[in-house]
Amino acid sequence: MIKKAKIRLFFLCFFSLQAALHAQPVSNLSIEECYTLARENFPLIKKYDLIRKSSGFSLQNASKLYLPQLAVSGQASYQSQTINFSEVIPAIPGINFPSLSKDQYKIQADISQIIYDAGDINNQKAAIRANQAVQEQNIEVNLREINDRVNQIYFAVILMDEQLKQNEIRKSELQSQLNKTEAALANGTSFRSNVDQLKAELINVDMNSIEFRSNKAAYLEMLSIIIDKKVDTETKLQMPGEKIISNEINRPEIKFYDLQKHLYDVEERKLQSAFTPKVSAFFQGAYGRPTLNIIKNEFGPWFVTGLRLNWNLGSLYSLKNNRQNLHISRQSVDVDKEIFLYNTNLTLSQQNGDIQKYRNLIEQDKAVIQLRESVKKSSLAQLENGVVTVHEYISQLNSENTSRQSMILHTIQLLQAEYKHNHISGNEN
Repeated sequence: MIKKAKIRLFFLCFFSLQAALHAQPVSNLSIEECYTLARENFPLIKKYDLIRKSSGFSLQNASKLYLPQLAVSGQASYQSQTINFSEVIPAIPGINFPSLSKDQYKIQADISQIIYDAGDINNQKAAIRANQAVQEQNIEVNLREINDRVNQIYFAVILMDEQLKQNEIRKSELQSQLNKTEAALANGTSFRSNVDQLKAELINVDMNSIEFRSNKAAYLEMLSIIIDKKVDTETKLQMPGEKIISNEINRPEIKFYDLQKHLYDVEERKLQSAFTPKVSAFFQGAYGRPTLNIIKNEFGPWFVTGLRLNWNLGSLYSLKNNRQNLHISRQSVDVDKEIFLYNTNLTLSQQNGDIQKYRNLIEQDKAVIQLRESVKKSSLAQLENGVVTVHEYISQLNSENTSRQSMILHTIQLLQAEYKHNHISGNEN
């Protein structure tokens, strides 16, 4: 009993530790790691194993066609008449010709072994493998959409982080000015309204931070669900690096179309082997009445062995039409591929335009920030000299902050557009 209790305690501690480890948030994540984790967690990935198992069983069944095939049959019959030897052989004195019973019985085992099948079994196995490849590639086509979801959520978190950082810089500047204004108020060189305006603006900054943090927490929760790992505000998401843009299309759909055409090629080889002669060896063993020696009307065993030729020419009637159907199917796949490439290139062209747009906007943002920063510094100097009011200074500070937030947004949008471009072209890796 003590030993069993120890074992139970061991497993309880083990699973508790596993659960605790799983509950701990991830400390550091890159977007590439998120791709991998999201793929592994997506339910569709389970179909890979199911497809492979199903194909494995089908291949085993096809391979077993090379094994000797056994068929057992039995028969009991009664017939209205049998052979009467006295009707064809003249009567011989003292000799009685045997007669066959009208009730006859037979149990028979038939064993056949394929010797030549014109590649029919190999074609069946090739068709199974080709169909497996098509199904697996179709999963790849569907799985790639997960990366697009990851991109949207990951870059949304990065945007919230960068906006929070800029908001903290703005808060720091306001707090510094508030400290100076409170000191001036204590010395009688400033007004209470100036202090109140700065405090009100700091409250607005805190409200913005609350909104940014709330949005970030929501996106992190979504990311946790997608990758099946606990991600919280303590998790550091690495800033994605710039991507080299390539307009070459390497999408899994291309391979999917090629695999479909290969499947039709295999189907055409199966048509060829369907009307080719096939040779097999056979052995028939039986027991019953009458035997092969019908002269003896009694129970006994017998066997027949030899070679068998099967040549089914009926498939020739539909061979031409079947080939034409396969040819049409190939043409249909080519059209689908052409449409896919056309639409993808069109989307890439639009995406290239977006990338260039964000690059131009960032250059404009830099120029605006430089000007806004100069105006803000001038306004701060004028404020300290009593030339402008606190309200005017806050207005200039907010204008600079808006410009910086705009550049942050355009920078993240540029990165996201580059990653989306590579996602569309299939050059994510």
